[in-house]
Amino acid sequence: MGKDNEKPAGTLYIAATPIGNLEDITLRCLRVLGDVDLIAAEDTRHTRKLLTHFDISTPLISYYREKEAERSVQLVERLLGGESIALVSDAGTPGISDPGAMLVARARIVGIEIVPLPGASAITTAFSAAGLTNPHFLFLGFAPSKKSQRRSLLTSLIDAQWPIIFYESPRRIQGLLTDILNIMGDRQAFWGRELTKAYEELKSDTIANLLDFAALKKNRGEIVLIVEPGIITCAEGENLQELLIWYRDNTQMSLKDVSRKIAGDLGLSRSNVYQEALGIFKNKEQ
Repeated sequence: MGKDNEKPAGTLYIAATPIGNLEDITLRCLRVLGDVDLIAAEDTRHTRKLLTHFDISTPLISYYREKEAERSVQLVERLLGGESIALVSDAGTPGISDPGAMLVARARIVGIEIVPLPGASAITTAFSAAGLTNPHFLFLGFAPSKKSQRRSLLTSLIDAQWPIIFYESPRRIQGLLTDILNIMGDRQAFWGRELTKAYEELKSDTIANLLDFAALKKNRGEIVLIVEPGIITCAEGENLQELLIWYRDNTQMSLKDVSRKIAGDLGLSRSNVYQEALGIFKNKEQ
């Protein structure tokens, strides 16, 4: 059989689904989910509830983080074989802090047509309700779970000029807020929890107050946290000792974080800066 008789490759649809309220799904997404040969879902149990609600019977296949590499190869083969596939995550847009990017990349390499279906996104939903006049933002998804890595990331963002957006789970939100307060200071922030759901919570306050609020009750649902830029001040000092004294007296940063930042800014050995800082920070405690 010649190539002219081969079945053309299918299409990969990137389908954004509701982040809470099912009415937020688009008519186009519903049509595509009903028309494709297969739906690749982050959690088939979760997606089956969505499909049942809208009376859609398209077959499902799992596509979760731990099997993303293996499953993406299988799905590309099916696409090349002529099947059209819709990729969905549990909520929002696939590939944004959710599995999906690997499949899209592999499909693009082999020439599969890729069609994104715009829809719900927790990032833009929260930002639209925050009332921030700065038109730009820096989205970082979920902060590292390891405290040392999280603190290192936050230290690198102290002088960022844009609002910083994080996703976080209710289990880890207090740890993130505590590190932000200790490293970046008590900034203004916006908290969006259970977005579009019955118990939606939108709260604008300081980091310290949000930390107190988080400790008052057992939170449910993931949170979008928007941290506003701090007041940018230039560290003053003509030598290492003067810089260390300035950070000690004008910031809430820990000795380790100060050492990390100065070492990075000046290209010095972190251990050498830390040893110099020990005596200076010790004097403050006495």
